Amino acid sequence: MDIKDIIKPENLVYKRTPLLTSNTLSYCPGCGHGTTHRVIMEVIEEMGIQADTIGIAPVGCSVLAYDFMDIDMVQAAHGRAPAVATGIKRTWPEKFVFSYQGDGDLAAIGTSETIHCCNRGESIVIIFINNGIYGMTGGQMAPTTLVGMKSSTSPYGRDVAFMGNPLKITELVAQLPGTCFVTRQAVHTPAAVRKTKKAVRMAFENQKANKGLSFIEVVSNCNSGWKMTPVAANKWMEENMFPFYPLGDMKVDGRIVSKELLSLAGVKTE
Repeated sequence: MDIKDIIKPENLVYKRTPLLTSNTLSYCPGCGHGTTHRVIMEVIEEMGIQADTIGIAPVGCSVLAYDFMDIDMVQAAHGRAPAVATGIKRTWPEKFVFSYQGDGDLAAIGTSETIHCCNRGESIVIIFINNGIYGMTGGQMAPTTLVGMKSSTSPYGRDVAFMGNPLKITELVAQLPGTCFVTRQAVHTPAAVRKTKKAVRMAFENQKANKGLSFIEVVSNCNSGWKMTPVAANKWMEENMFPFYPLGDMKVDGRIVSKELLSLAGVKTE
């Protein structure tokens, strides 16, 4: 068969995990939520834990997850997903429990729940989508909005003197004793997707082994909120988000592996 015949649409085989529902994704074209959903559901399928998994989604774009994930889902109030996840996990410790949250939810409205849940070392997985903005509610500035980055509530760009600094909450929770695995990944390229899937699998395996809390940040775009095309948004993310929110593992098996964090802790890395 000629290569031109192989790449015809009718000859291409795409294996869609049955754990994604047949509902059409309602996220903006180019958004990273859909890809992240797929990665999570593929891991759950491969581990054979569909019947034993409970997801918690709060308010924001993440609330739509229950439309697309064919598992038991619970909706939490804005910012309260870690608290709800804690209650569910302690009630059914044999279940696999994860929260799926955005940056405004997790790092602003739910900062208290996030910090204390991580510090206690609850045996859950937290998946955190960071697109630097409040996506669903109108594109307002979030705790993760970069310095100089424009939003509907910072039309001239984030001003540190007036609005404070962006919050690197993932670096913060990595230093808490209850976290076992802390990483920052992305889903904008095939290679990035593979790394994120590996991280999700490790997080669920950690929960299975009752090692503590696993925290996965996924740096994503919000092309509609950023007022860009998907391609331009991904380029802007690489050039602006990644330098401030660098990708990679920060903590593995309870040990900090990030040189930046080790430096903050006073540990020599050279």
